Amino acid sequence: MIAILKKEISTFFASPIAYLVIGLFLLLNGLFLWVFKGNFNVFDNGIVSLSSFFLLAPWILIFLIPAVTMRSFSDEKKQGTLELLVTKPITHFQIVLGKYFGALSLIVIALIPTILYVYTVSQLGNSGQALDLGSTIGSYFGLLFLVAAYTAIGIFSSALSDNQIVAFIISVFICFFLYFGFEGLSNYDVFGDLVYMENLGMSAHYKSMSRGVIDTRDLIYFLSVTFAFLFFTKLKIQKH
Repeated sequence: MIAILKKEISTFFASPIAYLVIGLFLLLNGLFLWVFKGNFNVFDNGIVSLSSFFLLAPWILIFLIPAVTMRSFSDEKKQGTLELLVTKPITHFQIVLGKYFGALSLIVIALIPTILYVYTVSQLGNSGQALDLGSTIGSYFGLLFLVAAYTAIGIFSSALSDNQIVAFIISVFICFFLYFGFEGLSNYDVFGDLVYMENLGMSAHYKSMSRGVIDTRDLIYFLSVTFAFLFFTKLKIQKH
């Protein structure tokens, strides 16, 4: 598994993929938070808070993470190297985990520079304002668990097709539906009271963690989603 992990990371940084993902993530967040006028602009909000970043990041990652993971198994299947990979003296689940942690490492590296936002925003406040570190730390934890789930979905989608574009579209759709779909459905009462459906989506649990309170129900939810899609990927590779 470690060998596959190292191979994935070296492959990412040997090509423009890693630099494009990290650069685009920081550029898009930087433009919306500091340059473009609007609801996400830190200066326009007038409060010492990174809430704009934590609202924006999940939507940007819905597209960036599938772009990272779409080649994980699709490329192996297209080149015919997946058959060779599964004959190695490691289990199918170890192969999946190696691919998964390789992609996850790249996304975490992209998140690290955003810690500078914490320092910058904290310096913008006057003597009567202070950044809520508890909420900020909780939001970062929530974002990390959200990234973990997105990455598992992306790896699974990549195992479904040998076409990277198809894998990308499937991944974006599943991530979007699990993040916003249930929350959107809960706003309609066509079939009765659907408020409970909101708790089936990632958004509700992510927002809960962003309040600074780490609830075990939120942790179990994200871990369950992540493990489920990794298990589905393992079954798909085993069937192949």
